[in-house]
Amino acid sequence: MPLSTNSRCLGLVAAMPQEVAALRARIPALKKERAGRLNLYRGEFAGAAIVLVESGMGPAHAGEATGELIRLASPAAILNYGFGGGVVPGLKVGDLVLAERVMTIGKGGAIEAPSPAPRLTQVVAGAPSPQGMPFKAGTFLTAAAIMNKQDVGALYCAGLGNPVLEMETAAVLGTAARSGVPVVAIRGISDAAEEELGFSIEEFCDADLNLRIPRVLACVVKRPWIIPQLLRLSANTNRAGKLLAEGVERALRVLAEELSRN
Repeated sequence: MPLSTNSRCLGLVAAMPQEVAALRARIPALKKERAGRLNLYRGEFAGAAIVLVESGMGPAHAGEATGELIRLASPAAILNYGFGGGVVPGLKVGDLVLAERVMTIGKGGAIEAPSPAPRLTQVVAGAPSPQGMPFKAGTFLTAAAIMNKQDVGALYCAGLGNPVLEMETAAVLGTAARSGVPVVAIRGISDAAEEELGFSIEEFCDADLNLRIPRVLACVVKRPWIIPQLLRLSANTNRAGKLLAEGVERALRVLAEELSRN
């Protein structure tokens, strides 16, 4: 049974629990449910029905979760949001980047993904920013697997403005495009291009890109010198999460207003 038949329903897709928790801190009306393997959150905001799905990391999870969101909620539009990495110097921790273009990258090179909805993206870009954190236009690079930022910068980023490395947006766009649902995508920068890490996030995950605490602990035991890096990354992610949630709230408000006009 669909969760909502409201034509003013806005769907959201976020990969990680931290991304969801930061938004729920600002919009506590979002109540948790389950839909199969997925955590689902629904409520109302700015007069619109809101349905948020926590997809898990990676394009396969994101595509599956987007399909389930569309099946259950029939949203008028989808906002995909989450953390991302700066690939070339310029973006700093906490910056908010709005996708104008998205590409899938991997061993086969770079493949253009369906475009984010131009009109809705423009609406979000114009949202007032009380904290002085306007959205920056950029290109999202969706990696099929965890990739090194330096390699990505060298291979794919020539001529791109504000490239951001992430792992879900192209899959969200592809699934949504097949159902004719427009998508807007926002990333908050959790690690800048200059940030050098002595570990890969892949080391902390299982084969399905699920974060596993025993793997984190095993890496720390083997390489205790990464502890300061982990603490710094945690602090950066916390800061980026708060700013990202504020940006998503802004985006939801103007998208809800836009839907009310149609």
